[in-house]
Amino acid sequence: MNIAANPIVEAQQTVYLKDYQKPSYVVDSIDLNIQVYDDHTQVDSKLVMQRQAAGDLVLLGRDLELKSISINGKQLTESEYQLDTEQLVISNTPDAAIVEISVLIHPESNTQLEGLYQAAGNLFVTQNEPEGFRKITFYPDRPDVLSVFTTRVEADKKYPVLLANGNLIEAGEAGESRHYTIWQDPTKKPSYLFACVIGDLAVLKDRYTTSEGRDVALEIYAEEKDIPKCHIAMEALKHSMRWDEEHYGRPYDLDNYMIVATSAFNMGAMENKGLNIFNTSCVLADEEYTTDAAIMRVQSVIAHEYFHNWTGNRITCRDWFQLCLKEGLTVFRDQSFSEDLQSAAVQRIDDVAVLKAHQFPEDAGPLSHPPRPDHFVEINNFYTATVYEKGAEINRMMATLLGKEKFRKGTDEYFKRHDGQAVTVEDWVAALTAGSGVDLSAFLIWYNQPGTPKLEAKGEYDAANQTYRLSFKQSLKAHAKYPNLKAVPIPVALALFNAKTGEQYALHSDALFENGVKDGVYLFDQNEATIEFTGITEKPVASLLRNFSAPVNLEFNYSDEELAFLLQYETNGFNQWQATQTLLERILLNGHDAQVYLNAIQQTLPFVIAKDPLLASRLFDVPTEGYLGSRIDQDYNPAVINEAREALLNQLAKVLGGFAKETYLSLDPDSQNEFSQAMGVRALRNIMLSFIARQGDEEAFNLANTQYKNAENMSERLGAIKVLVWNDAPQTKDVLQDFYNHFKDEALSLDQWFMIQAAHPKATAETIQYLTSHADYDLGVPNRIRAVSGGLNANPVNTWSFGVQHFVDLAKYLDEKNPIVGSRLLQVLTRWYTLAEPQRGEVKAALESLKAQVKSKNVSETVNSMLSI
Repeated sequence: MNIAANPIVEAQQTVYLKDYQKPSYVVDSIDLNIQVYDDHTQVDSKLVMQRQAAGDLVLLGRDLELKSISINGKQLTESEYQLDTEQLVISNTPDAAIVEISVLIHPESNTQLEGLYQAAGNLFVTQNEPEGFRKITFYPDRPDVLSVFTTRVEADKKYPVLLANGNLIEAGEAGESRHYTIWQDPTKKPSYLFACVIGDLAVLKDRYTTSEGRDVALEIYAEEKDIPKCHIAMEALKHSMRWDEEHYGRPYDLDNYMIVATSAFNMGAMENKGLNIFNTSCVLADEEYTTDAAIMRVQSVIAHEYFHNWTGNRITCRDWFQLCLKEGLTVFRDQSFSEDLQSAAVQRIDDVAVLKAHQFPEDAGPLSHPPRPDHFVEINNFYTATVYEKGAEINRMMATLLGKEKFRKGTDEYFKRHDGQAVTVEDWVAALTAGSGVDLSAFLIWYNQPGTPKLEAKGEYDAANQTYRLSFKQSLKAHAKYPNLKAVPIPVALALFNAKTGEQYALHSDALFENGVKDGVYLFDQNEATIEFTGITEKPVASLLRNFSAPVNLEFNYSDEELAFLLQYETNGFNQWQATQTLLERILLNGHDAQVYLNAIQQTLPFVIAKDPLLASRLFDVPTEGYLGSRIDQDYNPAVINEAREALLNQLAKVLGGFAKETYLSLDPDSQNEFSQAMGVRALRNIMLSFIARQGDEEAFNLANTQYKNAENMSERLGAIKVLVWNDAPQTKDVLQDFYNHFKDEALSLDQWFMIQAAHPKATAETIQYLTSHADYDLGVPNRIRAVSGGLNANPVNTWSFGVQHFVDLAKYLDEKNPIVGSRLLQVLTRWYTLAEPQRGEVKAALESLKAQVKSKNVSETVNSMLSI
C-alpha cells in the first residue's frame, strides 16, 4: 500500500522540544535484507522490540510501498494498523514483539538524495541523517532508539562492492549473476547512522594499529580515476586516529573504517558508523586538481567525521534539538586538529571569518535561532552555522575557561558516563562540570537563546595612580520569540601593551591583579562590571577577546591609531588580523581615513612575511562586500559598498608600489619544506599578482599567463586565471578554453571553472544563463549548482540585481527535486529586508510569489521565516 503525501498538511506541522517523550518501544536488534534491482529495491526487516513506556507502537515511514507486516509471526491485515504518509501505528502490541516488514522503494528515481538513492548509474548510497532511514523501511526513526544492526545487501554482480556498517561476517552467491554480503555492527546505534553502498568502485587500502593494539583495515572507495586523489585523505584519517588517542584518549572500536566518495551528496560528509559517505569535494585532494584551501578542508572534514565516532556515534543525541551537542563539539575538535596542520593563528582567523560571514548575519536576521532550537518544522533547515559554528564557540569558551587539563578531565567524565547513550546538552555540561570541578551550568544560557551579544568595553588610564580600568557592558537585541534574554558568561581573554614600547604587561601575577583575571582571561557574567589593573606604569593599549575568546560583537573605544598599534605589536596573530578588520570596517563603513591603515600595513608586512607568510596573506584580507553588507541594518546599497571597497583596494595597490612585484618575484613556494609554508607563499604570491594588476602594470597579465602555464598546482593556476578573467585580459578566452580542455573530466576542477566565471565582478544575467545552459551544468549534482550559485553570490551587487531571480527559480525547481538544497540556496536572500528601495520591495515581491508556489516543508519554512521580519 502506497499512500500519497499531502505536503500542505506536512508544512504546517511544528515540532517542539517541550513535547519530547521517550518512545513506547525500543529495538534490541534489527535484521535488514536489502535487495537491489534495476527498477525497484525490496527491503525486508526484522525488529526485536521491547516496550519501555505506555502507548501504541509507532513506526515512521515515508514514500514506502508496504507489502506485508507481521508481529510475532502473525500476519496483520489493513484493519489492524493505521497507515498515513508519515507513520504506521499499531495498537494493542505485545510488550515483547518481533515485527517483520517487507516494503518496496525506488532509489533509482529518488532525486532528493535522502534514504537509499542511485547517485550514478553504477552507484547506490544512503543518506539517513536526520530522517532518511524512514525512506528505507518502517522504523522508530529517531536518535534515542539505539539498536544492533545486521545487514544483508544483495545486488547484481555488475555492482561488485556491497558495503554496510560494522564488520563483514559473510559473503557469497545469490543465484544467477547476483551476490550478497552480510555485515554486523556490534555497537548499538540510531538509524540515522545506518549506511549501505552498492556500486562499482575502486578502493585504496591501508591499516592502522590503535593504542589498544586493534588492527584496523582502512579503505577509501572512489571511482578508479580518483583513487590517486585519495592518499591525502588516507593520511589525514591516520593522523586523526592518532590525534584523538593523544588528545582525548579515544581509540577506534571496529575492525574496519570505510569511506565512500560520491558527487551526488547534499552534505559535505556523513559519519555513519564505520562507513562514512563523503561528498567528493571533501575526500578527493591533489595539488594538481584541487586548491590548497580544498586540501585543508579535506583533512578537516576527514577528521570531523572520524571524531564523530565518539562525539556523535558512541554518544549520540537524545533528539534532534540536541544537534549542536554532537556537531558543535565535533567542529571544535576538528578545528583544534586543524591548528596542528597549519599556522594556529591562521586556522583561528579562517574559523572566525566563517563565523562572522555566515553565523553573525544569521543571528541578526529572520532565521535567527538558539544553538539548541526549541521548535522546528523541518529539521534539515537547522543544519546551520548557528548549530555548527556557534555551537563550536560555546565549547571553545568552556575549554578556554577550564584550560587543557581540566577540560580533558571533563571530557573523560563525559565518555565514562554516557558511552552508548543518547543524551542532551545538559548531560554534556554536567559531565564537564563534574570532571573539571568548575560549575559551567551558566553556559546553558548560550545554548538556549538566539542572537549575538554586544560587548561594550571602555578603558580608562589614571597616570597619577598608575591604574587602568576596564568597564564592560553586555546586551542583546530584543527578540519577539524570546522575550526574557539573559546575560551570558563571556570569557574575555585580554592583554595590555605598553603604548610607548610595545611590550606586553604581565597579567599572570595573582598578587598584582585581584580582579578576577586568571591566566589572561576574565569571566564577565553580569550585565555590567568593571575591573582594575594596578602598577601600570605607562598608558596601555588593551587587546580584548584574544583568539576570539567569545562569539560577541565587541565595541571598544579604540582610536584608529591604537588599532594600527595592535596590527604592529600584538603578539597574537589572530588579534593582529582582528585589529586590521576593525580598522578596515571603520574605513569602509564609517568613512575613516585609510592612511593610518596603509602606513601600519607597510611597516608590518616585511616582518610578518619573513615569519609567517600564511599569516601575512591574511593581513591583506579586506572584509568582503557580503560581510560589510551584513553590518548594515537598513537602506543597504550594495553598489556603494562595492565602490568604497574597490577604492580602498586601489589605494592599497598604489601604496605597495614596487614592493608588490618585488615580493611576487622573490617568493618561491617550491623552496618550502612544509605544505603549510608553501601554501602561505602561494597565497601571498596570488595576492601580490592581483595588486600588480590593480596598479595597471602592463606586465601583470604576462606574469599571470606565465604563472598559469607553468603552474604545477591548482592554487597557482586559479590565482592566475582570476587575475586574467576578472580583469578581462586579452588571454581570458584562451586560458578558459585551455583549462576546460584539461579538466573537463575532473568534476571538482571543472566546478572551479564554473565558479570563476560566475564570480566575475562584472558578470551579467547572460553570464549565468550561459553557465547554467552549459552541457556540463547538472541540476542533479549539488556541487555543480553550488559552484555557479556560490560564484554569483561572491558579488552582492550581482546577487541583489539579476541574481535574485536565479535563486528564486532554483528554489522553485528544487522544491520538488531536492528541497534540502533548494532551501539552503534560498537563504542567500535572507537579509533582503535591509536593502534600500526599490530593491527591497522587488525582492519581497519575488519571495511572496515564491511562497505561493512551493510545497516542501524545507523551502516553505525558509521562505515563511524570511518574510516574517
